[in-house]
Amino acid sequence: MSKLIIIVAPSGAGKSTLVKKIRKDFNELKESVSYTTRKMRADEIEGVSYFFISKEEFQKKIDHDDFLEWALVHSNYYGTSKSFIKQQLDNGHSILLDIDTQGADALKAIYADKAKAIFICPPSIEELEKRLINRGSDSPDVIKERVANAKKELLKKNDYDFMILNDDLEAAYKELKKIIGEVLNT
Repeated sequence: MSKLIIIVAPSGAGKSTLVKKIRKDFNELKESVSYTTRKMRADEIEGVSYFFISKEEFQKKIDHDDFLEWALVHSNYYGTSKSFIKQQLDNGHSILLDIDTQGADALKAIYADKAKAIFICPPSIEELEKRLINRGSDSPDVIKERVANAKKELLKKNDYDFMILNDDLEAAYKELKKIIGEVLNT
């Protein structure tokens, strides 16, 4: 049976790093690439990291009901393609999603037990802020906004099917790999 495996975490918790590693071990998972209005970072690739579009294009997609879920996060829009998810599920594929708490909540509401959400938790707010600063891609104002949002998102960490503390990348990765293996085999 096809599943939606949702990786959810505050910005800076290590979600994207873990997802990159997981993709190599579970090539049967189809990865959902979100749409966003934020600017592309130096290490990102169009159509692989995200589909980077303007706010006007994003609004057109909203108007055409192209998104399964969408949200305004950190002053930018993010959305999941309705047609991609439907097509993959119709073809019996399981899907890996890297999304925020709003998106995870929306997909859990739509797909119930078919969707399994795994929350990646940073060791502390201080460590998360340090990671955001070291990433070097955001202004101090954006980092401040991301940290404020992370505090709210962390209040939801126990609302999901699984929670992994990412205080050691390899240990978190092994736990994530084990959970995904179990989800795919049930």
